[in-house]
Amino acid sequence: MTISYISRRAFLRIAAVILITALVLPIGLIAPVMAEGERGPVTNLPMPRYVSMKSTEGNVRRGPSLSHRIDWVFKRRDMPLQITAEHGHWRRVQDRDGMGGWVHYALLSGVRTVLVERDMLQVYSRPDSKTPVSAAFELGVVARLGSCIEGWCRISAGGYKGWARKEALWGVLPGELRD
Repeated sequence: MTISYISRRAFLRIAAVILITALVLPIGLIAPVMAEGERGPVTNLPMPRYVSMKSTEGNVRRGPSLSHRIDWVFKRRDMPLQITAEHGHWRRVQDRDGMGGWVHYALLSGVRTVLVERDMLQVYSRPDSKTPVSAAFELGVVARLGSCIEGWCRISAGGYKGWARKEALWGVLPGELRD
């Protein structure tokens, strides 16, 4: 068995790479992702959970403080977001495409909305596909979420309302029930 030693210069080079990597990586990639059924350490609310954007514009930061760089800006009021982590007054969120970062909690609302994921989604008068169709929502429509039962949710947008299949919506957990 041979033991090899590295020079001091090589050791310092490796240490510098590790340090730079740790500083450059966004905190969002380092922070643990909560498993479903866990509770947030700050709010004690279920994790992950869905919320919506309260304002028409919200900065998404690389880490949970004002000193972290703004990666992009969410510009859609009522857009549904999933909270995956909490740190003080900051929430790590992600959108339907998995893009996200840290947002101040004041920019978020507990009002639940969903994103229609199927083009011309038929919305029924009751939670049964044999009942009359009350509307058809286009792909990407943000709708207000009402009650949910097994496989169905009541949604409304643009003055239209009805029941839609849960799998055609982003912003609601598959087994979630709401009154």
